[in-house]
Amino acid sequence: MSRTRLVALDVDGTLMSYDGVISDGVRRAVLDLVAAGVHVVLATGRGAHSAVPVALDLGLTEGWVVCSNGAVTARLDADEAAGFEITDVVTFDPGPALRAIALELPDALYAVEDLGVGFRVSSPFPAGELSGEMEVVGFDELAATPATRVVIRAPGASPEEFHAIVERVGLHEVEYAVGWTAWLDLTPGGVSKASALEAVRRRLGVEPFATAAVGDGGNDLQMLQWAARGVAMGHARDDVRAAADEVTGTIDDDGALATLRSLLP
Repeated sequence: MSRTRLVALDVDGTLMSYDGVISDGVRRAVLDLVAAGVHVVLATGRGAHSAVPVALDLGLTEGWVVCSNGAVTARLDADEAAGFEITDVVTFDPGPALRAIALELPDALYAVEDLGVGFRVSSPFPAGELSGEMEVVGFDELAATPATRVVIRAPGASPEEFHAIVERVGLHEVEYAVGWTAWLDLTPGGVSKASALEAVRRRLGVEPFATAAVGDGGNDLQMLQWAARGVAMGHARDDVRAAADEVTGTIDDDGALATLRSLLP
């Protein structure tokens, strides 16, 4: 019998395919876990406005959602108009990081999360890349807005170039995660999915040994190390798979499903 009482699940590339599909098998497994008394917590880079609808779509009507790579935690609440209440927020001053990176990537697109709503952006992003409402504002206004998450998109740059820029400008006050080509996420220093999940674990009174997590991205690495059972998706990059206790199938194989089933009593 599984002793897991809290399972943290990344969304994109883990539960959900890259074209936005969650399989019926995953849906059933999530609901079976909840019925068995397991706390299912989505832990994602998505903002609350985008993460909570996924939770509701999965049938989760109560519990917790870790958003914005750990900078925001929301509690599902059907009595709230939006279906959730934001309980924890960590922000940082994005100005120094934005200005330093703008010198290196003058043609990049910049977005600062507008909590619970969408994003303020320097210029429109390609359709479908950001969710929620978009408001175009000047760069100086972006740089002056306290942020939970900053997105930087540079179509002509590779992940290797992003890493080199981060090293060169020395982003010591923020955490960063390089995503797919030309995408960089910045969050408050010391904040990660793992730090937010640890706070949720304590709230729920779950023992550390009773935790599990499944993810596929660089922003999942600390979460997989935090969990007693960390499971990386088969398509994850080498360092993410190395941080996990085990590796499951790829998103094309619906790899998360086998892990979810194994967690059922």
